[in-house]
Amino acid sequence: MLDLSAGTQMIILFFVLVLIRVPVAFSLALSAMAAMYIMGFGLDMVGDLIVSGIAKYSLLAIPFFILAGNIMGITGIAEKMINFFRTLVGGLPGGMGLVGTVVCLFWGAVSGSGPASVAAIGPLIIRGMVADGYSRAFAAGLVCTGAALSLIIPPSIGLVIYGILAGTSISDLFLAAILPGLMLGLLMLCALPFARLSATPPSASESASADAAFLRAVGEGSGLPYATRLLRAFREAFWGLLTPVVILGGIYGGLFTPTEAAIVATVFAMFVGFFIYRTLSPRALFACVAASAGSSAVVMLVVAFASLFGWVVVVDGLVGDYSDALLGISQSPWVIVLMMLVILLLAGMFMDAITIMFITLPIFMPVVQQLGLDPTWFGVALMTALSIGLITPPVGINLFVAANITGLPLGQIARGVIPFLIVSLIGLLIVAYVPAISLIAL
Repeated sequence: MLDLSAGTQMIILFFVLVLIRVPVAFSLALSAMAAMYIMGFGLDMVGDLIVSGIAKYSLLAIPFFILAGNIMGITGIAEKMINFFRTLVGGLPGGMGLVGTVVCLFWGAVSGSGPASVAAIGPLIIRGMVADGYSRAFAAGLVCTGAALSLIIPPSIGLVIYGILAGTSISDLFLAAILPGLMLGLLMLCALPFARLSATPPSASESASADAAFLRAVGEGSGLPYATRLLRAFREAFWGLLTPVVILGGIYGGLFTPTEAAIVATVFAMFVGFFIYRTLSPRALFACVAASAGSSAVVMLVVAFASLFGWVVVVDGLVGDYSDALLGISQSPWVIVLMMLVILLLAGMFMDAITIMFITLPIFMPVVQQLGLDPTWFGVALMTALSIGLITPPVGINLFVAANITGLPLGQIARGVIPFLIVSLIGLLIVAYVPAISLIAL
């Protein structure tokens, strides 16, 4: 008869619970507590373990970055940024596809959350891309992929959690992720020419309706010179464009830590909303805080129960067993790295990034250390793999958000994301096998 350890039974039970659609957080909690019972530990330890798992100062960055991104989303900054970049590119090939990619990169430096980015900038970008001749499904695919880069582009909530779990400098992770994030954005542009060949052009009325708001905002067609229109759009978008400078400049200028940067970003967003654009009211702020509290609670619930799950993994000795199994696959470190990336990609099809990190990092980090690999580079590679999970069915959450805002079937959006999935996988291989891209800035 097969003799499975309590930890292995816990992992099997976790996947069974996920498959029968028990929420991930509760699947983690129930499977971990079952394993503790099997191992003979009293369940009175659960409360202490959960508290010790979430009582970390750096985790304060998560709710504040979520709040800052939500406030930015309701102040109109997204539309102003899109108008600026639309004016800037003018008639360049790619049009709104180029604009959408650039805005996704900038918004990643505002939000730090993929699904929140899709909800905030998706409707505007998709509307503009449809007017520019792209199919609605392809436009949704671009937004889903670009928003997934929020996991990589600083300030990334995922990088904050990785830094805590791996004991790695969050500031170094932010710095290391900038160049790979930009490279992945450039790779997205490679898919645009092929998409335009197969796009279904919109009707004249649909195009005019979708484009009208942009034309009014930037003054196009008013007879004003290009430089004047560009300056007007830049003035409107200035405060949004300044956000990454405030956050990252403050961190690397030594003015504040990444956790303090989250609070600074929130205060900055409120300042812009109340006093610059005057689009933020006390009632809207209260609604924004309530929504952010709900989102933060979901994340922190997963963090709390995942820490309990991780404790069982360590106590039961699974770390050593599974790490040794990985190291035994090959003598080549890069084959082992490839195996870890494949595991992350497969897990990303069924689970969220935070859960995956809590389950896999206790096993992966000893392997990374034994192979002599840089943990900062590995964090960027891991986050790149997890960002792809946001756009892969059946649980690619960005796809569900895009389906909600476009009204398209999930399968149609999944087909639209395929070109970007291909270039993202290419980007992942580049990040994984050319560590200098991540480490050159350190």
